[in-house]
Amino acid sequence: MDTSHLSHIQEVLDGAVVSEYLAGASCLVFQGGKEQGYWESGLADMEKKVPFRRDTICRMYSMSKPVTSVAAAILLQDGKIDLMEELDSYIPEFSHITYCDHKGKVRESPRQILLKDLMNMTSGLSYGGEDNEGRKRTSELIGEIASKADRNDCMDTMEFASLLGFVPLDFIPGSSWEYGLSADVMGAVIEKASGMKFSDFLQKRIFATLGMKDTAFYVPQDKQGRLAKVYSCQGKGGLKLFKENRLGISNGMTRPPRFESGGAGLASTIDDYMKFCLMLLGGGNLGGARLLSRRAADFIGSGCLDRRQQKAFEKTQPHLPGYSYANLMRVMKEPGRSLTISEKGEFGWDGWLGTFMLVDPANELAAVIMMQRVDTGLSPVARKIKNIIYTAL
Repeated sequence: MDTSHLSHIQEVLDGAVVSEYLAGASCLVFQGGKEQGYWESGLADMEKKVPFRRDTICRMYSMSKPVTSVAAAILLQDGKIDLMEELDSYIPEFSHITYCDHKGKVRESPRQILLKDLMNMTSGLSYGGEDNEGRKRTSELIGEIASKADRNDCMDTMEFASLLGFVPLDFIPGSSWEYGLSADVMGAVIEKASGMKFSDFLQKRIFATLGMKDTAFYVPQDKQGRLAKVYSCQGKGGLKLFKENRLGISNGMTRPPRFESGGAGLASTIDDYMKFCLMLLGGGNLGGARLLSRRAADFIGSGCLDRRQQKAFEKTQPHLPGYSYANLMRVMKEPGRSLTISEKGEFGWDGWLGTFMLVDPANELAAVIMMQRVDTGLSPVARKIKNIIYTAL
């Protein structure tokens, strides 16, 4: 890579901080088996003037989903699960599912949810809303978890998934695509199939193997000083500290949660998450520690949706032209349609607070961006940095 060209990444981060788009951020790039650069800017805690550093811990939100995908792939290669299995074989409450038709009427579903539907977001599970009964009841469940996220009486991972079994879906499973709680339900499936608590499975089979020492569903007291604060953008009024729980995730993350969200619950550092990306880039192997077989690793980054599902994906994710979706991640299929410079086969995802990852096997490339800004998702900062990275190749 042209590492001198990568210096523009610092300019992007600094500009975002100066303009008060975000409080602080960092970026790490590996290519060809080597670290090509690390950049940081701004503050992790504006009130205490704590700099955003390499060991800063961030809430990953939806970048928890790729980890859940790998956990499922481990069980897949071990013969513990089959993607064509029906969900109700693991969670009986999904035995008699219903869905809301286009008029909002609740009907019995002619088809069950398959584990493949959970991995591809084609289950019909949503993130809630007000459009129909299913969305309203989903919002109520999420709200209940959020209100009890820091309490001992909060429902756990399996209890939450079981209650979702009685909530009408947004469509017949497999007939469309919708971003929702599929990964959270997969977390419950992983518990049932492995016979282990979800967090214990992740720790034993992924985090310990890869040396991800700062990745978990909570941040212990001795590490709390490294946990970045969350900020919301107030337009011309600058940034404001955000303290609310979101999607059932405790903002403070001070204790092990009962609800371990496979879709949003993890916290991590930029180096920890890069280890995860490098494992995927290495075909399931990192420094001699093999997590997945090469075929299982290839499977994760090579999926796609069928025609109907793809149409729904493109309608609801207009910022991702050229991509398809599978195994809880975007997958680049048509680089010429993309809004950023890219490569066929590049895959990854981003989080609600702006965290971002990409893995590109063709170019032996991996990148991770960290920030903690409310309602960010795939940010202009991430798009600019991605363009810089690809033009440096």
